[in-house]
Amino acid sequence: MPRWAAKVDGNQREIVRALRGVGASVALTHRIGGGYPDLTVGFRGRNYLMEVKTQDGSLNDLEQDFFRCWRGHAMVVRSVDEALRVIGALDDHEYHGEGVA
Repeated sequence: MPRWAAKVDGNQREIVRALRGVGASVALTHRIGGGYPDLTVGFRGRNYLMEVKTQDGSLNDLEQDFFRCWRGHAMVVRSVDEALRVIGALDDHEYHGEGVA
């Protein structure tokens, strides 16, 4: 499939909105290809690579290779809560949207 038509998981928009809502910078990087994660997130001087998956989604071969070789901060997130926890925003109770306990 051409990269301009890269598939976006249904929960990505919600996750991006929540990340930006707590002041994070979010670059949509799902079209880069080669297994590179969907989002590059900056928060409090740190950068995070996030691969967005649905609850039952799994990494494809290129994504698995990327995660195996990457030596930086990269993770799979499946929900708003997970994404906010990864950057430390839930720990500070900065996000008050739906779905947060």
